[in-house]
Amino acid sequence: MARLEGFRVHNFKVLKDVTLGRLWNGAKKEALTPMTALIGKNGVGKSALFDALAFLADVLKSGVEAACAARGRGGFEKIRSQGATGSIAFEVCYKEHRDARSITYQIAIAADKAGRPYVLQECLMQRQKRQKCGRPFSFFRLYNGTGVAWRGEQCGVQFDEETADFGLLLERAKSAESCAPELIELENPRKLGIATLGAFKQHPRISSLCRFIEGWYFSYFTPDAARNLPPAGPQEHLNSHGDNLGNVVQFMAREHPERFQAILKKIADKIPGIDRIETERTSDNRLLLKFNDKGFQDAFYVQQVSDGTLKLFAYLLLLEDPSPPPFLCIEEPENGLYHKLLEILAYEFRKHAAGHKGGSQVFITTHQPYFVDALDPKEVWILDKGEDGFATIRRASEDQGVNYLVEEGLPLGSLWYSGYLDPRC
Repeated sequence: MARLEGFRVHNFKVLKDVTLGRLWNGAKKEALTPMTALIGKNGVGKSALFDALAFLADVLKSGVEAACAARGRGGFEKIRSQGATGSIAFEVCYKEHRDARSITYQIAIAADKAGRPYVLQECLMQRQKRQKCGRPFSFFRLYNGTGVAWRGEQCGVQFDEETADFGLLLERAKSAESCAPELIELENPRKLGIATLGAFKQHPRISSLCRFIEGWYFSYFTPDAARNLPPAGPQEHLNSHGDNLGNVVQFMAREHPERFQAILKKIADKIPGIDRIETERTSDNRLLLKFNDKGFQDAFYVQQVSDGTLKLFAYLLLLEDPSPPPFLCIEEPENGLYHKLLEILAYEFRKHAAGHKGGSQVFITTHQPYFVDALDPKEVWILDKGEDGFATIRRASEDQGVNYLVEEGLPLGSLWYSGYLDPRC
């Protein structure tokens, strides 16, 4: 399963320049852990960072103009950092699997004279075999829709943006003797080049990146959405808002009964009284989700079940997906849950993320110290606002005093609640 090692955001909302984890030029930095949690006060950029990841996925799927307007973003100028005049830029560093060489994807999005966003630049880089250090080799690079791409797994050229221009890259690429590049000229500058080339098997590294980003899952689960009555019929995956919860239950009970029974057992262990969960088809071909309680003869329908029970059930169902997404983003999973369930939920997320069978990498925002109590300092990133009003970020493990206190048995969430994670202390 592919893993995100590092991520940089530039000029996106309150995120003027924020980096998490390890990028290609940060050898001394540690990569992101299988589970990552963002904490901080309201308005410091947690939701913005969550949306930056979603924005990149939307750009790949629908192009930059549609992505700038999607999810209520309001257009390019609304999402570009206030006062900024440069491009919105992202850098993603990831591995296709544990033993693979890291791949770096860089993208810059600018606005034309009419104010319409377009892809200014794209680049994919990877170090060659036995190359331990130094700048990776570019195997795909576009500028204003024109550029080069190398086929296969190995070819590329080194290129330093600080000392060379794009014309020099084209000249060096054309003169390469070992493997000549493919010259690229896109018709639509508002679509990503990787979205076009990723459809061809001649570009396996680009295809892999596209599958990775397209597979990112963003949870906007709301219990009210889960209480809707969807049309009957099994569905394999839980959607972002959870309004197909009953359909996924139907699928899991039919296709993966052992996994489904494991979920029911976990629910029964954590929420007293739940005996079994079933589906019922109505006369108009809609699906009802029924929760059977040991103490009552009649079942409770999903409309009568508490928000916390629904959320916990939905998350456990998501973690038991037989084909999980590579990257799972959940914003504030604690809402509606009893505080003693939060450490259990954190344990379930970590167990899934670190699973040997290829679980999802998990990315979470939270306000709950009880949830953070279950985390390691390496898993926690603290967002704050600088004097200029833009977000700053640091890893909890960067503070040796915090590491020492956690090693001595003090829970990380309690330290956060007491102010020990505040950079002003």
